[in-house]
Amino acid sequence: MNVPFAILGGSGLYKMESIEDVEEKHIETPFGDPSDAVVIGTVSGVRCAFLPRHGRGHRFLPTELPTRANIWALKSLGVRRILSMGAVGSLREEYAPRDFVFPDQMVDETKHRHSTFFGDGLVAHVAFAHPFCDDLSEKLYAAAKSIGLRAHRGGTYCCMEGPAFSTIAESNMHRQLGYSVIGMTAAGEAKLAREAEMCYSPVAMITDYDCWKEDDHVTTEKVVEHLMANVENAQKLITDVLPRLDQASSECACSQALKGALFTAPEKRNKETVKKLELLISKYI
Repeated sequence: MNVPFAILGGSGLYKMESIEDVEEKHIETPFGDPSDAVVIGTVSGVRCAFLPRHGRGHRFLPTELPTRANIWALKSLGVRRILSMGAVGSLREEYAPRDFVFPDQMVDETKHRHSTFFGDGLVAHVAFAHPFCDDLSEKLYAAAKSIGLRAHRGGTYCCMEGPAFSTIAESNMHRQLGYSVIGMTAAGEAKLAREAEMCYSPVAMITDYDCWKEDDHVTTEKVVEHLMANVENAQKLITDVLPRLDQASSECACSQALKGALFTAPEKRNKETVKKLELLISKYI
């Protein structure tokens, strides 16, 4: 099966309203079950997959997400580019609730996540200086601007463990360090997508000012209100951008990320692990 695009739906985005010709696929992976069945169909005439990362009904904490299974499932469908929708808090005055941010850097503060497919007798080290696909992010940003969304390009996404939101001290520290937005899901997804040689771009949808802004502290009520508005805009963006992406070249460095990255000597590689990861490494062994 060849499904070139995938949308990872974040908080509030549990289904695609505009998807047609739908089929649901339950995919088994070496890393367990994905968050939910993968929905495959067409949006604006373009073949794509949709997977709600928290599961329908929001069943998984960020720490509990089966991210390896999610990325593996999408790779097995032939997905080359992942649009990752996610709610974030803003760490900058000019990035307001309901704005969309397309960051170009990331800091990983998570502590309890699986962020690699490798290990067990097979070592790989991929380049990660630029954690997100610049080409995909640039196209998403241009599309967001063209449909009238308040959008920003660049900045650093800080990925925290959660599930609690930041303390005031943490929020002020992150601002002093120059970070732009804070969320709970992009780090592991971006690292695993890179190992799987897939383009990955986060669409960071701002719901709040974290808790650094004294007159506008984060509350569940505010977050949900802005979340629903962001989900509506996310649906519009996806509907608009997929035909643009479908007509553009998908060749970039992401598709060669594992070239030269396998460090374990061929004769020392665990044969079971090699077989397990064949989907990822077959062209390099």
